[in-house]
Amino acid sequence: MRFVRQTVGGLPRTFWMLFSAMLVNRVGAFGLLLLPTYLTTARGTTLAVAGLVTGAYGAGGAGGTLLGGVLADRWGRKATYLAGTSTAAVLMVGLGLARPIWLIAVLAAATGLAHSLPGPATVAAVVDVLPEADRSRAFNLQFWAFNMGGAIAAALAGVIAEFSFLALFLIDASMTAVTAVLVWRLVPETLRRERTPDAGPRRLFPINRARPAGAERGGLGVVLRDRVFLTFVGLTFVLALLTVQGQSILQLAMEGDGLRPSAYGMVVSLGGAMIVVGQLFVPRLIGARRHAVVLSAAFVLLAVGYSTVFLADRLWIYLAAASVWTVGQMLAAPPNASIIAELAPTALRGRYQGVFFLVFPAAGFVAPSVGGWSLQHLDAWHWVVCGALGLAGAAGHLLAARRREARAAQIRRMAPAPQATPEPALA
Repeated sequence: MRFVRQTVGGLPRTFWMLFSAMLVNRVGAFGLLLLPTYLTTARGTTLAVAGLVTGAYGAGGAGGTLLGGVLADRWGRKATYLAGTSTAAVLMVGLGLARPIWLIAVLAAATGLAHSLPGPATVAAVVDVLPEADRSRAFNLQFWAFNMGGAIAAALAGVIAEFSFLALFLIDASMTAVTAVLVWRLVPETLRRERTPDAGPRRLFPINRARPAGAERGGLGVVLRDRVFLTFVGLTFVLALLTVQGQSILQLAMEGDGLRPSAYGMVVSLGGAMIVVGQLFVPRLIGARRHAVVLSAAFVLLAVGYSTVFLADRLWIYLAAASVWTVGQMLAAPPNASIIAELAPTALRGRYQGVFFLVFPAAGFVAPSVGGWSLQHLDAWHWVVCGALGLAGAAGHLLAARRREARAAQIRRMAPAPQATPEPALA
């Protein structure tokens, strides 16, 4: 079938192994999904405290993304992934067993750090093994897997939480461990390095002193001085802030309307189901349209969707709002991932990914921390503020487009010729 070949054909084995690991991990991503509800119902915290503890997870993740980006360039992609997933599996068990709120907050921050380590390494590995022409559809497939797994997790989590919150954390830990094993056994290291004499026995998490092939002097300072890139990161932070509303604050609003955790699971599952059904068609829908135009349209849809929650007091209204903002997320995913790949110099690919991924845990901290307070004091007007942020993000992408496209063209001219070892395609 032509559509299948155009969507999944010709991608290398390493990509599909990373794709499979992401899907398995997301299917079991129960624990943090309902953390705010767990805190308010099982631990009896206020909305503000639940937001702060959930925000601690995002604060830990902020450090984890930067560390993950640096380690992905130094240790390698595979070792960084294994370090994060194996540590996160242990921490999730502790988080489920912890009772004092301060200990839950500490473990949430540590879990956020561990969960965020693999992100930059995974995307850097995908860019390592794929030519530029294939990256957009590869990132689209990853987004599809992420949300398909999330939809399954949300549907199951709401039901499991009715019986046992502890089971959510234990299943999450088990599935995280499974992904670590999958990557350990099936994914090769993709970071090319200059050959150096063997300094000793192989280690699971090596300190590899060999420089990446084609490396140049520089580090995080180079990334943090790149104004074009940081503007894009700032706009992505707005996108992440809005996305996190549906993962944290929305469930508190629904709880305030007397809806049960299973109802929130339905809302999340709807978004995941829409992505599962429609995401594979997005690359053909957006075609060759400019990234900025697609992202601006996506922000407008996010603004409309979250503003609609201002009127919501029934499940069907929440479902309608979620369907609108989900279309926005679907449109944003491929160009957003492609832009970061275009703006990152080859030798600093992991660091650029680390700074880029920083926006998601940062939003995971800011959105629930401020959002819990905002919802408590502004009530439904909180969602009007979210809508205004979405419109501001839409305008920002249109204004930043010209300089960003010029920088991407410059990076493309400077990139070395690809020297990756050919891999067999699995589709």
